[in-house]
Amino acid sequence: MIYFDNAATSWPKPDRVIEAMNYFMKNVGANPGRSGHRLSIEAGRVVYHARDLIATLFNLKDPMRVVFGLNATDSLNLGIRGILERGDHVITSSMEHNSVMRPLRDLEKQGVEMTVAQCNEQGFLDPADVQNAVQANTKLMVINHGSNVVGSLAPIKEIGKIARDSGIMFMIDSAQTAGCIPIDMKRDSIDLVAFTGHKGLMGPQGTGGLAIGDNVDTNRIRRLRAGGTGSRSELEIHPDFLPDKYESGTLNTVGLAGLAEGVRYILDRTVDSIHEKDMSLTRRFIDKTKDISRMDIYGGLDETKQTSTISINIKGRSQSDIGLFLDEEYDIMCRVGLHCAPTAHKTIGTFPDGTVRFGMGYFNRTEEVDIAAEALSEMADGKR
Repeated sequence: MIYFDNAATSWPKPDRVIEAMNYFMKNVGANPGRSGHRLSIEAGRVVYHARDLIATLFNLKDPMRVVFGLNATDSLNLGIRGILERGDHVITSSMEHNSVMRPLRDLEKQGVEMTVAQCNEQGFLDPADVQNAVQANTKLMVINHGSNVVGSLAPIKEIGKIARDSGIMFMIDSAQTAGCIPIDMKRDSIDLVAFTGHKGLMGPQGTGGLAIGDNVDTNRIRRLRAGGTGSRSELEIHPDFLPDKYESGTLNTVGLAGLAEGVRYILDRTVDSIHEKDMSLTRRFIDKTKDISRMDIYGGLDETKQTSTISINIKGRSQSDIGLFLDEEYDIMCRVGLHCAPTAHKTIGTFPDGTVRFGMGYFNRTEEVDIAAEALSEMADGKR
């Protein structure tokens, strides 16, 4: 089986991820921060270890500014809904996932103004368009770091500077880039990084969070939930210190045990080396498929400016037919359709049908790319 659906969730996971989760369930299993016995204390160490590794990955000084949640969507909602209110203005791009667009559209109905900076047909955003969209009441810029449709990378360093110079909060959706593309919150003037654990970070599903910049005033971010934290239990008022301010209820501790090992795996190999391999696979895929007749490849087709996600279509064949053929005849797993990003597909001209998406990952091999190219060529030529 060839797994090319890493843009949806990475697979397989490193052995150490599975081993850490298994160890936690067999030997720890307690609730972190809720009791004083040794198993609860050990569970707390597991959570802190995960915070510390995430902080290291994003060059964040204080690990307690890593707030855990369900996934990137959960964290994006915290940032978006926690910052914006009636009368505010927000800037985003036309390559966003619905995890950004849907909360923003909800808030638009409640009096938040919204500007969608238009990307080009390759999915790239011009920083000048972001600059031109700034208004006196602009409070937040939220940008997809890497497209989940064509892999195009946003110029976050340039946008970060615009935001910092204008006193505007800057949040990135790193669902497609964390663990695959270097992210430095200080260097790139990023205030908030929404991340998920189950993609490039090689952890399990149901993990993720929001990394809050060392200089961000958390009074600017309202909490969305309240409840038990294990801290200040004598109060009926929710704590206002980090990370408890944004975390309530029992965390997915076994998931965080796995996430920590996924991040450690990445740090041991370095994000740069993982990026190098991803670029090699991307270049190979482009070179092997760009001349296939009747097939369109979308995006910039430049491995240095994108993630290892590539979308294609074959003229005269539906996306579902292509996906079914790849699955049944070549045992290739990929994703077809709109990928929860209709605005992105409108931008690249593939709405409403969508595309066939190949999401390559660290554990894919060159020969698997060659097999996929052979399969696409066979289908495009009408042999199957």
